[in-house]
Amino acid sequence: MITSAPLAPTPSTSAPRTVVDAYTKTKPKTVDLLTDWQYLEKSVHRLLCAWGRHLAEWDDKSALHRHVWEQSEIVRRLRVRIDEFPGGKPDAPVSSRWEELVNAVLLAPGLDDALDGIHLLLGKALVTAYVDYAENAHPVHDAPTISMLHEINQIKASQWLWYRDYRRRNKHTTDATYKQRILDLIMDLGSLHVSLPVDGAEAQPVGVNTDFRLPKFSNRNAPVKPEHDYMPYVTADFSTNLEARRLFWAVAYMREMNLPDNQLAWLYYGADMPWEWHSDISRHLWDESRHGQSGYSRMLDFGISLEEVGFTAYNQDELLEALQEMGAEGRDFDPRLMDIMMEPMSPKDLYEAIFFIGMVAENGHFIVKNEAYKDFQEGKDMESAEMMLFDIIDETTHVQYAHRWLPLLAEKAGISNEGYRERAAQERAKAETRIIQSIAETELSRDPADPAFAFYQALLERIRQVMPPDNATSCQQRSQMPM
Repeated sequence: MITSAPLAPTPSTSAPRTVVDAYTKTKPKTVDLLTDWQYLEKSVHRLLCAWGRHLAEWDDKSALHRHVWEQSEIVRRLRVRIDEFPGGKPDAPVSSRWEELVNAVLLAPGLDDALDGIHLLLGKALVTAYVDYAENAHPVHDAPTISMLHEINQIKASQWLWYRDYRRRNKHTTDATYKQRILDLIMDLGSLHVSLPVDGAEAQPVGVNTDFRLPKFSNRNAPVKPEHDYMPYVTADFSTNLEARRLFWAVAYMREMNLPDNQLAWLYYGADMPWEWHSDISRHLWDESRHGQSGYSRMLDFGISLEEVGFTAYNQDELLEALQEMGAEGRDFDPRLMDIMMEPMSPKDLYEAIFFIGMVAENGHFIVKNEAYKDFQEGKDMESAEMMLFDIIDETTHVQYAHRWLPLLAEKAGISNEGYRERAAQERAKAETRIIQSIAETELSRDPADPAFAFYQALLERIRQVMPPDNATSCQQRSQMPM
């Protein structure tokens, strides 16, 4: 249960500050404390990534993805402030005693204990330390630090509101041993109010010195398969039927909620990448989560539920195979799937993941997305047009992320990045050929009595009733979707 009791004794606010003493040169002691705090906040970012795939409910996933982005913004604020000081180095080493604390938070017995550790135990201790610092800092001399800490605590307040709501919906008592371990470490570390000298081993990113692994499959409480297999009809009709395209984009964007859950693994297993990469991927992750929300919102506008069309996973074949092996039903997500751990991503895995998303998948859809934007706009379906436009804007930035980071990812993986643009073009062409061949080889029943075809037609009719486009019959034939 949530408690309002203090986590640890709060240092006296009347204690004199020792930002400068007789031996201080141009680097105040504040810098070391901010550097330690930055390590802890980077660790919170990694903790969210480590446990995020366990969240099953759609809105909780969306909240977690936003928290990952917000947490990266907290780290950015601290790094900027540290860099403003003479001698301030955001990536300066910190004591391995901080690593001991964050690893204790990471190694929770389960998801609910981990959320308690992140938000209630470590999170509350950080907020308390920031408040106490701001109350004791000189309001003029150190005003930029005070302002920054206020901004950070505002972000943490919104995260706390989600955590409080989650805990009301999911009652839980924190494992006593786990909780006491964290509280003892916080107390031993001066309640996070003092910097620690680096007099031995330097802290590594949380988790790298543990055997912690992420689950292979992302948890969900929605069906993983649709009521009927309607998507082959959508694929076949995509280029000739405007309403099929409206259905496709609503569902396809909804399914993009899969990608941020995959990107949690990118961030966790990319521990040795520069912080700027983590910042870019965190924004990319949040963007994809928003795209998922955009599609889901449009589905709801059309009266279509996840229960009907399913929340299909990107690794659907592996998921269904695992369900079959455990003797589970194929439509519902079995909790036992969360006990199957993924192999840690290698530098080459990271390279290939970002290459495929940035240079093949996203770069390969600009033509069909721009066509859909124009068609929806001309048909006066402005909600669908707006959904397309903001995605196009975001995806343009994501392609730039791929160009920015593929050289370094290739270097770390020990592979060549030469000719990556040409390789991407070839991969896109192969994918388009596969789609065209699949359509030509697939025989689809158009019998109104066929359950799959009837379901498909019913979905189109529901969309038509909500928003009949002006150009449903006059819209020209468009490009076939490339993959």
